[in-house]
Amino acid sequence: MPHISVLVVDDSVVVRRLVTQALSLDPDIEVIGTASSGRLALERIQQQLPDVVTLDVEMPDMDGLETLREIRRRHPRLPVVMFSSVTERGASATLDALTLGANDYVTKPTNAANQDAAMESVRSQLIPKIKALCGRAIPRERAPEVQRPAAPAAVPVVPRRPSGIDPTGPIDAVAIGASTGGPDALSKVLNALPADFPVPIFIVQHMPPLFTRLFAGRLDSSSQLSVKEARDGDVPAAGNVYIAPGDFHLSLRRDAAGRPRMVVSQEGPENWVRPAVDVLFRSMAEVYGERTLAVVLTGMGQDGMKGSEPIIACGGQIVVQDEATSIVWGMPGSVAQAGLAQHILPLDEIAEHVLRVAHRAGSTTRTDVALGARS
Repeated sequence: MPHISVLVVDDSVVVRRLVTQALSLDPDIEVIGTASSGRLALERIQQQLPDVVTLDVEMPDMDGLETLREIRRRHPRLPVVMFSSVTERGASATLDALTLGANDYVTKPTNAANQDAAMESVRSQLIPKIKALCGRAIPRERAPEVQRPAAPAAVPVVPRRPSGIDPTGPIDAVAIGASTGGPDALSKVLNALPADFPVPIFIVQHMPPLFTRLFAGRLDSSSQLSVKEARDGDVPAAGNVYIAPGDFHLSLRRDAAGRPRMVVSQEGPENWVRPAVDVLFRSMAEVYGERTLAVVLTGMGQDGMKGSEPIIACGGQIVVQDEATSIVWGMPGSVAQAGLAQHILPLDEIAEHVLRVAHRAGSTTRTDVALGARS
């Protein structure tokens, strides 16, 4: 198998060396060059044709965003992973980069105790993303265009559901899980939903603290829905969107009066992540049962697959994004291949499907959900 060739772009010689050393620990990856500026990066991309680029967000002269715009103009299919500081400015710029077409991002290990810890942080974050985005067989930038078959034709869907349960009934809540490529996918889905969407929406997007707050603010500004980070103990309201805060699980429980309430906790990670989609999905099955619609969007790994099982078992509904429109078909693919999805849809059809299910004849928002008020 050929190595995955990487170009490391950062204005800091220390960071370039750190990233290069971290990536060199993996036998499948080869750092074929480095660049200290955006302009130099563009020259080296043209000369060396890397399989993936790691790109610093904040650089003098030509910053990461300007460089990314030019990369996307010249090399629209080249995977780019942003390297961001965990600051408000860095997080905001990273979200801008994702909007401009960056495939994913990692955060700089600013609080690492020593160089070994910093290298391990970079290695554990970056290597799985590079492999998921770039693969090992044919470098994307050099691969010919291939017409792939539609995902539903390629993946048999055999839902494991108890007999006698209607899989198309009304719903009281929507839960969405996403990871790599998720911010852009979530924006597209939520921006297509109306202000009078009749049920609450709960989201787990794999993202660190600070990033989720800024992301929620952007979605709140761009969509017709009210979007915010979830708060422990709040009662969800119809037409509101609640995003799990970075480094906190989001789940639901019913209080003594039978009303759903959000639970925001720091219990142990699942699937090596916190927040985890599985945690949210399990609680949706317990609280909303067969009136749950779960959606799994683009992302690497299998988070959401185990949590989909109780949703199916209680008669809920599951839709996943198809392979052709996913940045990484890990999460939705694992649900589809387990036979747990009733629908495998391209991204631009998911909002329409969600809206159709939410407004299905006879679908009403239960009193306990309607009791929620915007806080």
